[in-house]
Amino acid sequence: MAGEQDIGTAVGGLDVESAVRLLTGAAMFELHGDESIGLAPMIFSDGPTGVRGLDFTGGRKVALLPNATLLASSWDERIAERAGQLLAEEARTQGVHVLLGPTINLHRTPLGGRLFEAYAEDPLLTGRLAAAYVRSLQSRGVGACLKHYVANEAETERQSVNSVVDERALREIYLLPFEIAVQDAHPWTVMAAYNDVNGVAATEHDELINGVLKGQWRWDGLVMSDWFATKSTVPSANGGQDLVMPGPFGPWGEQLVDAVRAGKVSEQTIREHARRLLRLAGRVGAFGDNVRKPEDNWPSPADPVRREELRSLAAAGMTLLKNDNDILPLSEIPLVIGRHAVRTVAQGAGSAGVRPPHLVNIADGLVAALDDIRVLDGVEVRERPDIAEPGFVRDPETGEPGIRITSWRTDGEEQASTTSEIGEIALGMTTGPHEGAVSVELCAELDAGEVEVGVRGVGAWTVEIDGVRHEFALDNVSGDLGAAILDPPAWTSVVRARPGSRLTARLDTSGGVLTKAGLVARPAIRPTAEVIADAAAAAKDAPVAVVVVGLTVEQETEGVDKTTLALPGAQDELVRAVADVARRTVVVVNAASPILMPWLEKVDAVLYAGLPGQEGGHAVADVLLGRREPTGRLVTTFPAADGEGPAWSPVPTDGVLEYREGVRVGYRGWHGGGQKPLFWFGHGLGWTTWTYHTVQVDGDHVVVELENSGSRVGGEVVQAYVQPEGETVRLAGWSVVDAVPPGERRTVTVELDPRVLRVWRDGWKPVSGGEILVARGLGDVRLRTAF
Repeated sequence: MAGEQDIGTAVGGLDVESAVRLLTGAAMFELHGDESIGLAPMIFSDGPTGVRGLDFTGGRKVALLPNATLLASSWDERIAERAGQLLAEEARTQGVHVLLGPTINLHRTPLGGRLFEAYAEDPLLTGRLAAAYVRSLQSRGVGACLKHYVANEAETERQSVNSVVDERALREIYLLPFEIAVQDAHPWTVMAAYNDVNGVAATEHDELINGVLKGQWRWDGLVMSDWFATKSTVPSANGGQDLVMPGPFGPWGEQLVDAVRAGKVSEQTIREHARRLLRLAGRVGAFGDNVRKPEDNWPSPADPVRREELRSLAAAGMTLLKNDNDILPLSEIPLVIGRHAVRTVAQGAGSAGVRPPHLVNIADGLVAALDDIRVLDGVEVRERPDIAEPGFVRDPETGEPGIRITSWRTDGEEQASTTSEIGEIALGMTTGPHEGAVSVELCAELDAGEVEVGVRGVGAWTVEIDGVRHEFALDNVSGDLGAAILDPPAWTSVVRARPGSRLTARLDTSGGVLTKAGLVARPAIRPTAEVIADAAAAAKDAPVAVVVVGLTVEQETEGVDKTTLALPGAQDELVRAVADVARRTVVVVNAASPILMPWLEKVDAVLYAGLPGQEGGHAVADVLLGRREPTGRLVTTFPAADGEGPAWSPVPTDGVLEYREGVRVGYRGWHGGGQKPLFWFGHGLGWTTWTYHTVQVDGDHVVVELENSGSRVGGEVVQAYVQPEGETVRLAGWSVVDAVPPGERRTVTVELDPRVLRVWRDGWKPVSGGEILVARGLGDVRLRTAF
C-alpha cells in the first residue's frame, strides 16, 4: 500500500487542472486514472446487498444477499461480518474497488421507502452492525462507503428537502451510527446525501464534514457526493466534499479551476481533496506498485457453497412474531397460498438492485422440502405494471426467453441488435451497444390468452400489437431525475393474444434520454373475489394453511415513501378468508418494513421473512420446518395503526421536514407514551422459552443469568436498555447467545456502550441514575436494576 510520503509526492506533481480532473468521476461509476502518477481508474459499485457492477440493468449475474433489515434482525455482528466477506469476494471478482454501502440512516418513520436498505431505528445497533460489515469488507481490500451523511431518512422531495434537526437529536441519534462506524471500523469513504441539513446542502456542509467528520472525529477518508447531488462549485469544494459523482460532467471541472484562479477556493484545498482520493486509491489497490486486477478465486453466485451461505444468512434474521400453542415448526404443509409465495420479493427497488442467477420463491423452497404441497396464487399486489419476465415473453428471432432489442443510428442504419433475458434496458447511463442511438425498439412474442401489455419509460413511444398501433409520450411527472430511472411512467392495455402474437415498441431517443425502457407483458389480472373464493375453498378444513403476504417493490423502494402500512391489494381479505375456514393458519410476511396486521388475532403464527435474497424460499422452508431456529429480533417498532408513533409523515411542508420528535425516535418515543405498538423493537420468539434469573451491574457491564426453560435447543438475544433519570430509554448493549440445550443456564455479560450513556447539551455530558432494563424487547422486560 502506498504511504503518505508517496501520496504527498504524487499530489505535489499534479498541477491544478490535473488534480481537479481527478475530483469528478470519469463516468457513472468510474474515476479517472493518471498514468503519470501511477493512479489506475477506480471502479465503484452500488451495494449494499449485492455488487451490481457497472451496468445499471442487464449486467453480470451476482449474488443477491438478504436485505439489510433482515441481516440486522439477527442482531449479530458475526452475520454482518459474513455479509461483508461475501461482498468483498464478489467485488474483487468484478474488479470493484469501493462498494457503496452500508446505508446507515435510521428508520425514523415506518413509511420510509428505503427502510429495506438501512439497518434499524436504533443508532447503536445500526452503528455496531455497520462497523462489523465495514471491518470485514475492508480487511479484504474493498472500500466501504457509509451513506447517506446525514439526516436522510425519507425519499419524498429527497433532492431538495431541508431536514431540520435540533443539535441534540443530530448528535445523539443521527450522527451516532456514523460516529460509531468511523471510530470502530475506519471506513475509507462516506457519501454526502441529497438533502439539506438545517438549511445547508449536505454536499457543502462545512460544519458537518470539515467540522465533525474530518475535524472532531479525525477521519482521513474521502467524501463523495451522492449521484447528481452536488449543486454548487465553491461551497461544496470548500465545505469538505472531495469527489463529485458521477461524471464526466458536473459543477466542478473548469468551473473549479476558475474558482481556484479567482482565489475562491485555495490550491491547498484542491490538493487535500486529491490527497484523500489517492489515499483511497492506495488502500483499494489502485495506486502504487501493486495495482489490483479482477480475481476469480471465489464461488460463483450459483455455486452450492455460495447458495448455502446466502440461505444461512437469510434464515438468521427471520423473526417469529407469534406462535400460538407452538404450532411452528410444522411437520406438514398441505397448502400454500399467496402472490408472494409464487413471486417472492427478494430485494428492494432502486439503485441497489442486482441481477441474481436465480430466485428461489417461497413456494419453490417448500415444494423442494416437502411432498404433496398444493400451491395457489394469491390476489394482485402490484399497483403499477412490472416489466415482462422471461418466462412469459420470447425473443422473436431466437425463440429464447427474453426480448429482442434493436437500435438505429441517425443515418437510419441499424446500430445493434441484441437479446436480453430481462425485459428492459437502461438508456443514457452506460456504454452499451445501444447508447447514442436515435431510436430503440423492444420486441417480444407473447403467450396466448388475456394479456396486459404495454411499456415503461420516459419518451415518445410507438407500440404495435397484432397490427393495432398506438402512439403516445410518457413524461417524468415528478421532475425527479431519479424517477425516470427508478420509477418510470407506464402505459398498458389488455388484449387477447394469439399464438405467435408479437408486441413491438419503439422509443425515440434522438434527443438523448435518461431512463429505463421496458416491455410490460403478463397474464391479465383475475377478479379479486374469484381468487379469494378459490383460496377459501382450498383451505376449508385444511389442517394448516400457509398464507404468504407482503409488500412489493412499489413500497420497498428508493425514491418513493409509503403512504400507509396496510398491505397492498386485498391481501388482508385473503388472510381473513383463509383463517375463517382452515383449522390452523400461518402467515409468512415477505417485507422489510412494518405492516399492519388486522387479522393477527385470527391466525396462529406469523413469521417475518424479510426480503430474503436469491435463496429466500429455501430459508423460509428451513425455518417453517424447524431445521433452523428463527433467531431474529425486530429492528423497528411496529405500529398497530396508521398514524401512530413518535414520527409518522415523511412529507415535507414547503420543502422542510422537521424532526419534531427530537431524540424520541422509534421505541424511545413509544416507551412511556400512551400508545402501545403492535410489536416492540427487539421482539422475537424462537423454538424455546427463557427464564431470566438474576442481573448484576459490574462497572460498565451487566451480568445476566438466564436459563433455557423450554424443551428445545435455542438461542437468545439478551438486550440491556438504560433509562437515565429524566431521559428517554435507550439500547445500551446486547449479547447473542447460541444454541443452549434445554434446562441449561448461561451467565451472559452485556457491555454498556459509553456512547449512549451521554447527552448533548452544548457538548457531551454523562448521564447517571435511573434503571437498567434487561429485556426480550421493550414489551417483555424481564429484570430491572439500578443504574
